[in-house]
Amino acid sequence: MGLFSSFLATFCEHCSTQSIYTLASVGALSFIAFSVVINVLRQLFFKKAHEPPVVFHWFPFVGSTISYGMDPFTFFDNARTKYGDIFTFILLGKKTTVYLGTKGNEFILNGKLRDVNAEEVYSPLTTPVFGRHVVYDCPNAKLMEQKKFVKFGLTSEALRSYVRLITNEVDDFVKSSPAFQGTKGTINVSKVISEITIYTASRSLQGQEVRDRFDSTFAEMYHDLDKGFAPINFMLPWAPLPHNRKRDAAQKKMTDTYMDIIKARRASGEKKDSEDMVWNLMSCTYKNGTPIPDEEIAHMMIALLMAGQHSSSSTAAWIVLRLAACPEIVEELYQEQLQILGSDLPPLTHEGLQKLDLHSKVIKETLRLHAPIHSIIRAVKNPMPVEGTSYVIPTTHNVLSSPGVTARSAEFFPEPLTWNPHRWDEADTEATKEEDEEQIDYGYGLVTKGTNSPYLPFGAGRHRCIGEQFAYVQLGTILAALVRHFKFSKPNADTPFPKTDYSSLFSKPLGTSFAQYEKRGVKA
Repeated sequence: MGLFSSFLATFCEHCSTQSIYTLASVGALSFIAFSVVINVLRQLFFKKAHEPPVVFHWFPFVGSTISYGMDPFTFFDNARTKYGDIFTFILLGKKTTVYLGTKGNEFILNGKLRDVNAEEVYSPLTTPVFGRHVVYDCPNAKLMEQKKFVKFGLTSEALRSYVRLITNEVDDFVKSSPAFQGTKGTINVSKVISEITIYTASRSLQGQEVRDRFDSTFAEMYHDLDKGFAPINFMLPWAPLPHNRKRDAAQKKMTDTYMDIIKARRASGEKKDSEDMVWNLMSCTYKNGTPIPDEEIAHMMIALLMAGQHSSSSTAAWIVLRLAACPEIVEELYQEQLQILGSDLPPLTHEGLQKLDLHSKVIKETLRLHAPIHSIIRAVKNPMPVEGTSYVIPTTHNVLSSPGVTARSAEFFPEPLTWNPHRWDEADTEATKEEDEEQIDYGYGLVTKGTNSPYLPFGAGRHRCIGEQFAYVQLGTILAALVRHFKFSKPNADTPFPKTDYSSLFSKPLGTSFAQYEKRGVKA
């Protein structure tokens, strides 16, 4: 009897537990179903007259996050067909209003400081990576001063010196890297190009001490810090996740490393002996008379390293992949160097680089089709009436501009999804010129407002990328150096061109992509 009672009690307990689980599951499903019904009814019957139409979605909070995240340009095209240039979608619970076209670029990228705010959107992601009191973790006026320091550090003399340093890095990499040991072979494009761009950027812009550390421990710290750009950190930047703990440890170590470099330079009493950005920032002073603190210099250098590396690495990878798919362009580039620079191919110089017209067009066309950043988002701080419409975008929304949409538009570029550097042979069109654009100074020197152009790979407005000149020098020098060394082609004739991975902050080739190389002047 005792055994039976024990069995019965255990059975009842099991049944009760199962019942609780079952009830909990049913309750959760009921709640989800109820939420979906309410969400759909709200969209159908409670539309706000003066707000843009909302892209239909089944699930609250999730909204259109998945379809947007998988392929933003397809998402934009589909929504534009249904709703027009202005529409709102739910991005992780936040109403985000998209305004496409050149008018949308003007409305958002040249929005007044009192109306739109970048810091609120990006600071949660960037501050733990870059560090405090720089970029988006400081008042906008201070950021404009920091941009001025960097921009004025990119002097003509500095850019000229970078060409030689970058060329030497590419040449040394080709000689020493296991990836290029054979006369022919296949390379993992993103991996190889990532190494080349980090070495070239660290040697030219960051200085010899930083470059030396990439041969030891700095690379590991960089990769740990890089993981801090995970999309989840837009919402949970301080969550005690493994990748965030590694990010924080790497950020501290890298800050300490830069500060050690700065202190050593100050202690040695040596005069400036190179054009790297550390020397430049060490001599800069804010308007209030305060020199830039060493810790802020360190954080600005981290920001330059991280932001520049991502964009240059993805663009250079796309360039190699496009050349591999169009080997005839590789030969055109090589012949251009022979004709313009001389049949003996003298060392590359900044002046020589400016004469390589097709090289410039290859970069320009790649940036048109593969812009590193597909969406530029701002928080709305004051209600924003949209001229020519009845819409008023409220402060509960973010706004989103996508210059890549106009860059892929047949209205401005015939056969827009075809990669064709020669489309820029007729580049002096009103659609792509910026020379006649109104200029404005946000605090770091005159820049064109630029938003009337459908081609804005470096953005526009007060947050326009200040590294544009350096990017062209770095990409142009890497391209010219690689063309001197190699012919590129696809591994197989039927190898499909890689799709784009939009899952991170910077668009890049999806998965692992390969290209075949053949060294010039070497018999197999």
